[in-house]
Amino acid sequence: MYRTHNCGQLRMSDVGANVTLSGWVQKARDLGGMTFLDLRDRYGITQVVFNMDDNAALCEEARKLGREFVIQVEGKVRERSSKNLNRATGEIEIEATVLKVLNAAKTPPFTIEETTDGGDDLRMKYRYLDLRRPLQQSNIIFRSKLAIETRKYMDSQGFIEIETPFLIKSTPEGARDFVVPSRLNPGEFYALPQSPQTFKQILMVSGMDKYFQIVKCFRDEDLRADRQPEFTQIDCEMSFIHIEDILNTFEGLAKHLFKQMIGVELHEFPRMTYDEAMTRYGSDKPDLRFGMEFVELNDLAKDKGFSVFDSAELVVGICAKGIAETYSNKDMKDLTEWMQRPQIGAKGLVYVKYQQDGIKSTVGKFFSDDDLKAWGEKFGAEEGDVLFILSGEAEKTRKQLNELRLEMGKRLGLMKAGDFKPLWVIDFPLLEWDDETNRFYAMHHPFTSPKIADIPRMLNGDHETMKSLRADAYDLVINGAEIGGGSIRIHDRELQSKNFDLLGFTKEEAEDQFGFLLGAFEYGAPPHGGIAFGFDRLCAVMNGQSSIRDFIAFPKNNMGRDMMIDAPSHIAKAQLKELNLDVTVKPE
Repeated sequence: MYRTHNCGQLRMSDVGANVTLSGWVQKARDLGGMTFLDLRDRYGITQVVFNMDDNAALCEEARKLGREFVIQVEGKVRERSSKNLNRATGEIEIEATVLKVLNAAKTPPFTIEETTDGGDDLRMKYRYLDLRRPLQQSNIIFRSKLAIETRKYMDSQGFIEIETPFLIKSTPEGARDFVVPSRLNPGEFYALPQSPQTFKQILMVSGMDKYFQIVKCFRDEDLRADRQPEFTQIDCEMSFIHIEDILNTFEGLAKHLFKQMIGVELHEFPRMTYDEAMTRYGSDKPDLRFGMEFVELNDLAKDKGFSVFDSAELVVGICAKGIAETYSNKDMKDLTEWMQRPQIGAKGLVYVKYQQDGIKSTVGKFFSDDDLKAWGEKFGAEEGDVLFILSGEAEKTRKQLNELRLEMGKRLGLMKAGDFKPLWVIDFPLLEWDDETNRFYAMHHPFTSPKIADIPRMLNGDHETMKSLRADAYDLVINGAEIGGGSIRIHDRELQSKNFDLLGFTKEEAEDQFGFLLGAFEYGAPPHGGIAFGFDRLCAVMNGQSSIRDFIAFPKNNMGRDMMIDAPSHIAKAQLKELNLDVTVKPE
């Protein structure tokens, strides 16, 4: 028996018991006549004592142990004379009588503690060491428990968990596919699924009216903190439902998970149309933990002789409360330079300070105090507040102001830890027109249904009409992060064919790529819809973190590489030949 107890289990009630523990040496302290070491496993840390007076040889052996040695210790539980109440086992220690080294260890390349000195690449290269850190272990354990709670809720609602294939057909819509060559079918390829979308719709045609799956998906796209080439989603589909059924069911899932996992009660799930979200916040995933709603100033700021505003499509701003006296000219300059970075691209930033000794503004020579007072009244500004104002092309300016709003929310500490504000964003555009390619793209995906009222316009309307079609689509947003998204699906072959036409598919292309789905619709497809939650992102948001990497056991870096196993990698020419791939082609 390697252990009778784990390293986080023993308490005062165990004093006097003979026990066996196994784990890793966290650290050792040699105090002359006594040696203390902390023994760690994923459950916790227990202090072990070796006494020179009782067993000099054993004590000497303990002094030779290095960090991360794997050892087994036998001994008696006793009460600590100097207790550590910050540790669950901090009232007891083990008086060792037997020590066995199960495996020696090299000195690790970084400290394996809550706070480590290892950089991202180093910790990813030695991910098996990084995962020994309690913080990382708690993240992975949280993920496991979240999956279990998800399954409990979905089962309670009558959903069936069904696995769908990983080797599927490549499609041109959406992000780039990862492709897999087929040895048995020379020159042909599978694709790894970006989503089980068509399969879950086929399951609805099959009569499996409530499907879900916690599923791995794959996208060959540029990466950032909240993206990985492989990621996990809670994928769901329901038949014979309207949008209300979907929203109510998955509000229930979110409430269940937040309550069970972190003890947070989610109450209101307000709804906001896409157009309203873009107008009020410049984002289709607004963070509602704080205000600073956009206020448009076209009626008060244009045609006053200030050419920057006069030539702009939109003049719009936000009000930051109570910072007029504390935000210096240097702060304003720094903020302006932050906005002018290429990532945001603002040409400048206008501000108006409402101070005790008067109004101060970068555009004071163009606008009178009465003008600036009128601006303040429209914003609801009070003494001590500051207006930040941008102008330019409407869509671009709103996006820039959204970045400023979020940055000010961070700088002013308005994004409170433990505060969760959910929101449904609904009524997205069905299609997006791209001037460069001169074609429509699906805002969500090609299978999203237009709103019922817009179906006749979709079937019979002209080009301009198509730009205003609304989708029966919805996103669940929490604290500015898109947690899940979905839609009511098209379940009629004629309407689906029309959508393919609008997206630039020829009849032959649509039949070649999606003929199986179109054919299925001819055999009695029920009305259906669904949603997919980003499982990795949900883990991060619930824990107040922005990066999903720490909730994935073996993540990729921002170049899509697995630093630990060094993948992707070259494969042997013989294997390439077996796969019927041209071994003479070399990357540029």
